[in-house]
Amino acid sequence: MELDAIANDATAGRITPQTLASLRAWEGRSETVHDQVNPSTVLGMAATLDLSDVGAAPGDALRPLWHWALFNPRVPQSAIGDDGHPRRGGFLPPVPLPRRMWAGGRLQWHAPLCVGDAVRRTSRIGEVSHKAGRTGDLLFVTVQHEIHGPAGLAVSEEHDIVYRAAPRPADPVVAPLAAPADAAWTRQVTPDPVLLFRYSALTFNGHRIHYDRSYVTQVEGYPGLVVHGPLIATLLAELGQRENPGRRVRAFSFKAVRPTFDLHPFDVCGKPAGDGAGAELWGRDHEGFLTMQARIDFD
Repeated sequence: MELDAIANDATAGRITPQTLASLRAWEGRSETVHDQVNPSTVLGMAATLDLSDVGAAPGDALRPLWHWALFNPRVPQSAIGDDGHPRRGGFLPPVPLPRRMWAGGRLQWHAPLCVGDAVRRTSRIGEVSHKAGRTGDLLFVTVQHEIHGPAGLAVSEEHDIVYRAAPRPADPVVAPLAAPADAAWTRQVTPDPVLLFRYSALTFNGHRIHYDRSYVTQVEGYPGLVVHGPLIATLLAELGQRENPGRRVRAFSFKAVRPTFDLHPFDVCGKPAGDGAGAELWGRDHEGFLTMQARIDFD
């Protein structure tokens, strides 16, 4: 009965109290997966990010956020949904809203992960919550991850996923926020389809919004290919580390504010945090609007 109610809401593109109660039944579900930090993964990420000074020999430390290329979802082709993601209703709840985005996250590093390490990730569905936004229903799912390596707990992470209703012509236009104008560091990035394809391949991300232009424009209503939120977050983290050489990353948090598309170059920006413990980071689109907020902290 619960899945029938969710299916009915999928047709209407809405979240009713009954559906929210059904989706909240997923809270507390967990799964554990295993992987290994392979040199080919590290070299592939370095090439995609245009970095030439990354060690990929056994024992070399994995750079922060590069674990997102591990634990890839090996879902059979027959179990893929129309959007390119695994069909809903497995580990993640079957949210009846068509647009799915990685909205943000909070991470802490406890011990290094190194090339050659056997690793495991235990994931748990945390809170499932609903909000009525200015452009329709929003459903938030928080997933808690713990990644263990040979030395024990290495990374703890909270990952926020947001689901949104399909766009409608009458939806109000949400006013964008101006990006900060006091950047101490800036790097321009050209998000061409090859970059997006390579990052999708590294993370085994089949979501069609990142590489299928006809799908993303005609079905999900975006003007162009969507740049991966985790890719932007990784570029921000790399900027923060480049400007603070020799400091070990302790924590990183980020929040997506506005989608970034492949139609124009964008900037990753940052400045030292006022407390001296890290850096404030942000993404800025070609119009000067804020696309992502982040912070990196060092030991």
